[in-house]
Amino acid sequence: MTSVRGAEEELVLPGARTGREPERSLRPGPRRLTPEEVASRQRERLLDGVARTVAANGYTGARISDICRAAGVTRPVFYELFSGKEDAVLAAFRGGTETVLRAMQRAYEETGGAVDWPAAVRGGLGVLLGLLARNPAFATMVAEIESVGPAGRRARAELLASFRLFFSDAPAGPPGVPRDELVDTVVGAVHAALLRAVDEGRFGEGAETPRGEGATGPGEGVGALLDVLVHVVVAPFGWPGGAVPRIPE
Repeated sequence: MTSVRGAEEELVLPGARTGREPERSLRPGPRRLTPEEVASRQRERLLDGVARTVAANGYTGARISDICRAAGVTRPVFYELFSGKEDAVLAAFRGGTETVLRAMQRAYEETGGAVDWPAAVRGGLGVLLGLLARNPAFATMVAEIESVGPAGRRARAELLASFRLFFSDAPAGPPGVPRDELVDTVVGAVHAALLRAVDEGRFGEGAETPRGEGATGPGEGVGALLDVLVHVVVAPFGWPGGAVPRIPE
């Protein structure tokens, strides 16, 4: 069986790197990069700067000058690529969450899919928690998205709605309970638990991350949270006892 850990190890989320890493610098003089390649590198560095600055100062406290300083990019270049701070933060949020969702979907399909839905849920959630633990700046920026205002709340709503795809293989659920509303409520509960974990610093440096296919022992770190979240997801759909599936390492 393919390890779901492998689905996330090569991924790079906004905030994972610093814009001032020597290998990412654009040195003066003749360049072999096209203008499009230069702009792409500068944009990536700015997205890293966005995530790190918002994580450190909050959305309202993050200044464009701080973002540019963290990215090693000039203010005029920032405005060539983004219309303002809100635009840049939303770009970092959407780009990063799309990457996370793709990794979760891959893990979901590889660890169970339609054949074993609880195991698939565990695989997807294990990747989610692993990515957040490895990218604490991005995790904190995601928690700040509501501070952006109406556009941030819309982006958050779009993200939560996208998690409905992981319930297509779920059992029917309790009779008489509207399925769509049940799914959205469960997703909201998971989201609330993740925000609380961010506030408590559980995705900070040294956070415990799920091992292998997500099978971890008891503890206070991210591994323990994985067990809780799988219970939250599978139990409302009538899985016997809400039992947490275990995937052999």
